[in-house]
Amino acid sequence: MHPEILRELAAQRHRDLREQAHRAQMVRSLRTRRHSRQLDEAGEFAVPAIPDYVDGSFRTTGDEAASQVPAARHAA
Repeated sequence: MHPEILRELAAQRHRDLREQAHRAQMVRSLRTRRHSRQLDEAGEFAVPAIPDYVDGSFRTTGDEAASQVPAARHAA
């Protein structure tokens, strides 16, 4: 095949691949925008309450003594 024809075919293939990559990037960008817009419309993310104790209970305002670290023990 003539070298000029080979160069033109390679250039055409290169343009096609670049166009395909550009379209794929645009689709990813639009999906990301749509997803972020849906999150904004749904409101802010509500963080679930995490229990303070193993049994699943929560600390109340009167439990100040429970939040203090006990003093170090000294050997006799």
